[in-house]
Amino acid sequence: MTKDNHINTINWNDKKITIIGTAHVSKESVALVEEVIKEIKPDTVCVELCNPRLKSISDPSKWKDTNLIDVIKKKQTTVLMSNLILASFQKRIGEKLGVAPGEEMRTAIKVAKEIDATIVPVDREIKITLMRVWHSMSFWSLLKFIAGLLYSMFDSDEITEEDVEKLKNKDILESALIEINSEMPAVSKIIIHERDLYLTESIRNAPGSRIVAVVGAGHVPGILKEWENTDIDIEALSTLPPKNRIIASLKYLIPAIVVCLILTGFFFAGADAGKEMILWWVAANSLLAGIGSALALSHPLTIISAALAAPITSLNPMIAAGWVAGLVEVFLRKPKVDDFDKLFDDITSVRGFWKNKITRVLLVVLFTNLGSSIGTFVALPLMGKVLG
Repeated sequence: MTKDNHINTINWNDKKITIIGTAHVSKESVALVEEVIKEIKPDTVCVELCNPRLKSISDPSKWKDTNLIDVIKKKQTTVLMSNLILASFQKRIGEKLGVAPGEEMRTAIKVAKEIDATIVPVDREIKITLMRVWHSMSFWSLLKFIAGLLYSMFDSDEITEEDVEKLKNKDILESALIEINSEMPAVSKIIIHERDLYLTESIRNAPGSRIVAVVGAGHVPGILKEWENTDIDIEALSTLPPKNRIIASLKYLIPAIVVCLILTGFFFAGADAGKEMILWWVAANSLLAGIGSALALSHPLTIISAALAAPITSLNPMIAAGWVAGLVEVFLRKPKVDDFDKLFDDITSVRGFWKNKITRVLLVVLFTNLGSSIGTFVALPLMGKVLG
């Protein structure tokens, strides 16, 4: 193995693999990538991207194919919102530095096409990474993490010089998510170590005898450390772990508790007590879900639908008030072509998140669900007091 500060060359079986460690916000890295690929003329160029991100870079207009109704039905609103927040972080960094984060990956793709090399995305799909993060967390950690995501939207748009320096040795995903909550070692393991393993195995198995891999400098030490590890299970790294049992059980436990409380009220405290408990349940869920929807500046009919749905959906583990409200918002204020065209400009500001119809639908889903969840926890003690 030969190496310098930025380039590592490894002979592996019948392959010669050159790994270029880049800073994702560096003009020098862009130039280095172009120079090395043109000089080596490899059979294959590996890039630290997943398939969806590679397609997005190759065809930026692909965002226009996003079907919000499918996103809501498939329960992917949080993942899509997380992606947009990361994109916002990237764009603000790019505007400050005059070079878009990931420009070295675009350059690698462009030069690879020029020399007719095979382009191989070697990173794990970002959706899988985010979902593994969600699944690794306890209920309260998940709430804390989501709160961190939401806070980052309200935080100052100003990117400091210290932030820029950190980015020179980390990738965008790592920097943004670890900064959201640095107290979660499980998040760090999934975002950094697991992807080191995934990148290592993907690069080793790329086709061709002469390979150039372009990865963030922060991943190079991990890749080199794991290079001789032949027991990497890439399938295991690509699947979702079982859901946290506490979170999964709460979906069924809370509705059961509510029903038991109401039945107890009717049978042991009388019809008036039972009716009062139902009133507290409906009032807390409806009010707070409605407030959540209103905070997203949704249509008045969307707010009403959120308020009407919340008391019912909170008792049904298979559906959430936010999904109902989100679908209503889509039908009432269907995003137009202009919303897709302006999406990546709008997400650079808090005002833009509320102004753009695409992100506003996502906010409606998230805030309505959050309001309904808070309403459930507010209602339970109030219902219990009726029995007291």
